[in-house]
Amino acid sequence: MIRLGLCCMFREQPIKFVTTTATSLGKLKRSDALKKLSRLCLANADSLLAALQFCAENGIGCFRVNSQILPIKTHPTCGYEIDDLPEGDEIIRRFKKCGEFVKQQKLRTCFHPDQFVVLNSPRTDVVEKSVQELEYQAEVAEWIGADVINIHGGGAYGDKQKALADFARSLDRLSSRVRSRLTVENDDMTYTPADLLPICRSTGVPLVYDVHHHRCNPDGQTVGQATRKALATWDREPMFHISSPLDGWNGPKPERHHDFIDVTDFPECWRRKKLTVEIEAKAKEVAVAKLLADLNSGGKSGDGWFVYLLRCADGSLYTGISNDVPRRLEQHNAGTASRYTRSRLPVVLIYQETQATRSLALKRELAIKALSRQAKETLIRAVK
Repeated sequence: MIRLGLCCMFREQPIKFVTTTATSLGKLKRSDALKKLSRLCLANADSLLAALQFCAENGIGCFRVNSQILPIKTHPTCGYEIDDLPEGDEIIRRFKKCGEFVKQQKLRTCFHPDQFVVLNSPRTDVVEKSVQELEYQAEVAEWIGADVINIHGGGAYGDKQKALADFARSLDRLSSRVRSRLTVENDDMTYTPADLLPICRSTGVPLVYDVHHHRCNPDGQTVGQATRKALATWDREPMFHISSPLDGWNGPKPERHHDFIDVTDFPECWRRKKLTVEIEAKAKEVAVAKLLADLNSGGKSGDGWFVYLLRCADGSLYTGISNDVPRRLEQHNAGTASRYTRSRLPVVLIYQETQATRSLALKRELAIKALSRQAKETLIRAVK
């Protein structure tokens, strides 16, 4: 079964994560700075729980946690330990509450550290900073039950094999709580799946296979071949990435991400696998919802349940469900389907998606109704 993942933030939902800057904190007394950081950490723990609740309610199986969930935790002058914060114990308690929710709802959480985390850098200070960042994220990962901290291979520095050997040596500097979660991802410029698979096999670090990156940076393997080899590196549920090119595969920069995922970019060989697929798309939760609908679609009226959107004569939008959309549309335009549409005729079908059961269709109907007008229009445009 495919588990789709949402990355870090929301486009339409009022769920926000807060941070600060070293400049801002530097203007405060250390005690006041720690109080501010404590408030921010508590707020982010609460936002994380809200994000997880949204995922559970909307069929999203995984949430990627922002690297700044504990703001500037490893900064050289403004960094801190949780014990330094006035409400350190409460911060941990709230994050552990998130972990309990994850376990209860059978969700998944993960981290994807920022690009400055480079384990094979020739600069020792960069490697040291990278280790500190990984250790911090692993600390939070323990609290919330996250099982993946995913990084890129780093630079080639003129000698790809030496750089990969340096990457492997740096693994010895990591604690067991980092090593047990660490994964590596192929990128769109330097390291292909073929480059990383040998190091994955020799070190036991699983490969997060990014199919978009592989298409931008090919290595002679097919998607199916790379998928099979990547799956073999995992000792738990595998995690892969997908995105679609902003201007199409023939555009000037195919590595740039689109707002949505083109369902034709989703590998057929993934569809029957048990794995997590993180959706790296700018429309965030709206993009995940659309891909869920696209992956579920393909049936005919009568084969399942459908969630649909109508545009009414006054320009307003109506959301409903049916197991026979053409017949339901006729009823709407005859004035026998809904009190709302009866006074706003005629109506036009502008969007529909398939759900496997009536229960799932009802849940999806509520989710779409909760979207803003802008988000609904974005969803409609995505299928045109």
